Amino acid sequence: MADNNTIARPYAQAAFDLAREAGTLEQWSGALGAAATVMSDGTAAAFLSTPRLTDAERLEFLTGLFAAAGGQSSVLAGGDARGTNFLKLLLEYDRANVLPEISAHFDALKADVENTVDVLVTSASPLTAAQQQSIAAALKERLGREVKLETKIDENLIGGAVIRAGDVVIDGSLRSRLEALSNALVA
Repeated sequence: MADNNTIARPYAQAAFDLAREAGTLEQWSGALGAAATVMSDGTAAAFLSTPRLTDAERLEFLTGLFAAAGGQSSVLAGGDARGTNFLKLLLEYDRANVLPEISAHFDALKADVENTVDVLVTSASPLTAAQQQSIAAALKERLGREVKLETKIDENLIGGAVIRAGDVVIDGSLRSRLEALSNALVA
C-alpha cells in the first residue's frame, strides 16, 4: 500500500493548479491548513469512515466542520465550487484522511512559485530582532530565496541554535558540539 505522501502528491498538485489558475493560492493554502488541522486529530477521520454514511453526508459533515473552523477555510466550506468538487473527489476515493499531507505538499509548491522558504530557528534563549535579521539575511543569500523566519526556544540545546530551512539543517547548538566531542573522545 502506498504511503500518504505518495497518495497526497497528485491531489496537492491538482489543488495547486486550480488555485493558481483562479489566483487564490493564499486562500487555498489557508483552507488546506485548516482542513489539515481538523483532520490530523483522527476524530473526524474516524467519523468519516463510518460505513453507514453516504458521500453526500460526509461532504456535508466536512463542509460544516470547515465552516465552523472559520478563517480561510471557506474555499473548502462550500464557498467555492472548486473546493467543494475537490472534497467530493477526496471522499469518493476515500482520501480525506490525507488532507494533512496534501496541505504540506500544496504549501511546498506554493513556496517554490513564490520563491520563499520557511525557516525554523530553535535556540536555547530568545533571539533579538537584530539576530533574527542577520540570520534571515544570511539564509536569503545562501538559499537565494525570501525567508520566512519563525523562532522557537529549546532550553535543552544549552547554547547556540539549530536552523531548519526545508531540507537544510544547520546545527550550531552547544549540545551537538558536546556530543561530537564526546564521540571523538570515546573513539
